[in-house]
Amino acid sequence: MTESSANPSVEHILVPVDGSPQSESAVEYVTGIFPTADVTLLTVIDPVSGFAAYDGTTEGSWKTQAQQAAESLLAEKRSMLQAETDESSNDDADIDTDTESLSRAIETVVEFGEPVESIQEAADTHDVDQIVIGSHGRAGLQRIIVGSVAENVMRGVSIPVTIVR
Repeated sequence: MTESSANPSVEHILVPVDGSPQSESAVEYVTGIFPTADVTLLTVIDPVSGFAAYDGTTEGSWKTQAQQAAESLLAEKRSMLQAETDESSNDDADIDTDTESLSRAIETVVEFGEPVESIQEAADTHDVDQIVIGSHGRAGLQRIIVGSVAENVMRGVSIPVTIVR
């Protein structure tokens, strides 16, 4: 079954990325399950943790440093997504399939704010059909204390959310 017949309404997917292996798994999942869907890759910089991570030794403010790191991460994930999409196109070209159907738009966005709210707002702003998000798989007391961004995103939106570990 092809992606278009299995998921006819999924044309645009939001993938929050934070540099973790789980967010990389989310990007890989999108490539495998939704090879033609447009993708918005989003990194949210939480001002509280962004400022705490500032080392003060590089040019610019903590915000500039965080923005540059986020843009670098998104460029890496965009390249990864594009390479996997191109590889799929080449594989399908070998079996005489219309490779134009495998092209996709890939957008990258950096937001400053609280992660859950920023992800939910981005889903509305970018008119996505689905969110694919990595989960850190916390359990027990750690989950209660830290909370689950993926779970809170899922509870706050009306579109499907796929959580990838």
